[in-house]
This record gives sequence, C-alpha cells and structure tokens, in this order.
Amino acid sequence: MKAPAPPQPDALYLPLVSSQTQGWDNIVVEQYQSPPGEANCDFGDDHTVYLSLAPRPVRLLGVQGGKTYRGLFAKGDIAVTPEKTPFFCRWEGDDHYLQIRIASRFIQQVARETLDSNSDPLTLIPEFHIRDPQIESIGLLLLCELQQESLGSKLYIDSLANVLAVHLLRQYAATKPRLANYTGGLPERQLLQILDYIHEHLHQEIKLADLAQYLGMSQVHFSHLFKQSVGTSPYQYLLQQRVERAKQLLKQTDQSIVEIALLCGFNSHSHLSRQFRQCTGMTPSAYRAH
Repeated sequence: MKAPAPPQPDALYLPLVSSQTQGWDNIVVEQYQSPPGEANCDFGDDHTVYLSLAPRPVRLLGVQGGKTYRGLFAKGDIAVTPEKTPFFCRWEGDDHYLQIRIASRFIQQVARETLDSNSDPLTLIPEFHIRDPQIESIGLLLLCELQQESLGSKLYIDSLANVLAVHLLRQYAATKPRLANYTGGLPERQLLQILDYIHEHLHQEIKLADLAQYLGMSQVHFSHLFKQSVGTSPYQYLLQQRVERAKQLLKQTDQSIVEIALLCGFNSHSHLSRQFRQCTGMTPSAYRAH
C-alpha cells in the first residue's frame, strides 16, 4: 500500500520572504501577508516579536501567557512572545506583519556578556499590544535587508541582532538586569589591530563575531568600544572602507565594475552601485569617468 503523502504547509501561511534562505545567524526574520484566519504557534526555544505592517488596522483575538487581547492591531503595534509560550491568534481581515524570532541561547549569551555579574537565565515578559519605537526601527531595518535578498552585510545583521537582544533584556526581562557600561573606547594597540584586520579582509564576509573574537571580547562590548573609538559602528566603517577601495580600483585599474565589486566584498554590481551611490552621490561608472 502506498504511503500517504506528508502534509504540505498551507501556502496561505508561508512567508513572502524569509531569512532562513539567506544564512543569518541567531535570528530568523520573515514577512507574512495572510487572509483572515487563525493560528496556533509555539516556537520552542525562540523568543518571538511580531510587528504589524498592515495598512489598515486588523481586528483580532490573541491569547498568550495567560493574557487575552481583543481589539484592533494597527501598523506599528508589537507583540512579544517569550520562549516556550504557546500563542493563539485569530484575525478577521487581511493581515501583514513581520515576525522576528531570536534564539533564547543567543539572548542568554548576550546577557552573560553584558551583565555586571553572572546571573540565572533571564526570561522575557509576554506582551501583546505595545508600541516600542526602537523595536519598530530595528524591525524595519531588518525587513529592508530581508527584501534585498542577502545583498547586505552579515556584520550589519549581527549588529542589529545584538541591539535587539540588549533592548529586549533592558525592557522586557522578568527581572531587570543591570547592564554593564562601556567607556573609554579601544586601546590604541587593539584599535590598530582591528582596523588592519578589516582592511585585510575587505573582500571577505566579515561577521561581528569574527571581530569581537579577534580581540577576545563580547560582541556587544566590542561594538560599543569600537564606536567610541572611531565614531561609527563597525558596519558603517566596513562599508566606508569597501567604498574607498572601490574608488581606488575604479581610478587605478581597468577592471570591470563586477570584478571590483567582488574584490571589495560586495555581492554584485548592483550591490556596489547602491552603496557607492549612497556614500558618494554618484554611480561607480560616473565616478570612473569623472
């Protein structure tokens, strides 16, 4: 007897686009657009943030963590579902939202690295209908990278994931942690070491974890001290250096723009062109001809 075919996921509830095809670490970001319906969700060891993108408010019923919400969910409204928390939702209109899942082990890692002292594992408080401008801003930046389909930098995604983790710990931990303060910037020797490392690896994918590990410190600690020393985030500095190298190669060589893009760590001609134009106000071709 032929075995029954395995059940197929309902196409109506598949994401429009997902970071799971783009190799992001510690965080899963998915954009959904769904007709009226209902869903039971349990993402196990992931904390989940929902950000409404719906152009019109959607009436819904939501149940999670012993809380029930009935009412409208409008663009910019946010729900936070901690790990191991079942979540039920029924919505009456077309819904459009961003779902961000961040691994509990990553949250705990950030907590260990940023707290003044070791503590028990931290849990988050379930929230259903809140406004949080910082989460909304981070979510929209992640959505922008998601829609570009891996044309962004892993360093940028890592940085956003760390900022989101710290914000969740500060605002939604069941017990408010005391986060460490970082002042003074990087010592000159370490700063020169990391700048040399970035310069030598511009053509490769650089992750925040790579830079932090190179200096033997946490990602959050490194990011704060680097920005204090240089005045920009590690990602912004990396992008500036890649554009500077592209400018040199455009003027000093006859290599194609595609070749230059790859030599400078960009994924494609269009990726280089977009970032180059943002930094210089002109396209690589126009700069070469100038």
